[in-house]
Amino acid sequence: MPDKRKHRGPHPQDSNLFCTENIGDLRCAAADYSLLLTKGYPENASLKLVGDKFALTERQRLAVMRSSCSDAHLANRLERRIDTVELTNKDILIDGYNILITIEAALSGAFIFIGRDGCMRDLAGMHGTYRKVNETIPAIELINKALGELKTNSVHWLLDKPVSNSGKLKKIIESQTTDSQPEVTLINNPDDALVKSEKIIATSDSIVLDKAKSWANLTKFVIEKFIDNPSIIDLRS
Repeated sequence: MPDKRKHRGPHPQDSNLFCTENIGDLRCAAADYSLLLTKGYPENASLKLVGDKFALTERQRLAVMRSSCSDAHLANRLERRIDTVELTNKDILIDGYNILITIEAALSGAFIFIGRDGCMRDLAGMHGTYRKVNETIPAIELINKALGELKTNSVHWLLDKPVSNSGKLKKIIESQTTDSQPEVTLINNPDDALVKSEKIIATSDSIVLDKAKSWANLTKFVIEKFIDNPSIIDLRS
């Protein structure tokens, strides 16, 4: 059956899963999971242990997993984070799908989670195919607006070439930029290019954050600056 979704919105069960009454347990779960990671315990076994302890559903476990990290990873990420106010005249490399989908989700009212490292993440997934939604163009416009306000220099988007419809998204991104033409590249392995780049990386992907030379929290800047009343859940303890 074809995917006919028009929004990157919340799952029907999310309002119950992430209601105010559950936030305390979710924060404790994220803290416990981060502690186990810090002590070197395996990720999957640790998440199962914590998830079972707090009787979390799969989506709740996903939120906890995406919001947690070990002490070492936290210190490493924060050491290489560049504050957004320092992006003037800097060259930016954007982890395209990572940034775009989270902002689409925030615009559509989906829950966005603040993790231990201060990054904002969603629970959406692509499963090998990207589908344009009603929030796609507004999200691109907000990203462009943010980059303009931050007075960045060159902007280069990377999109996963193996993901279906990446070519269409490339054309959309290019068509929505009026002041300057961004470079948009389809690449088989964006993560590898991101971690090797000398540019400042815009991403909240944990794998990239742990290896990139420098990174900026562009998603957080866009959501806090330009989106009215986003559904934010802070899982930091």
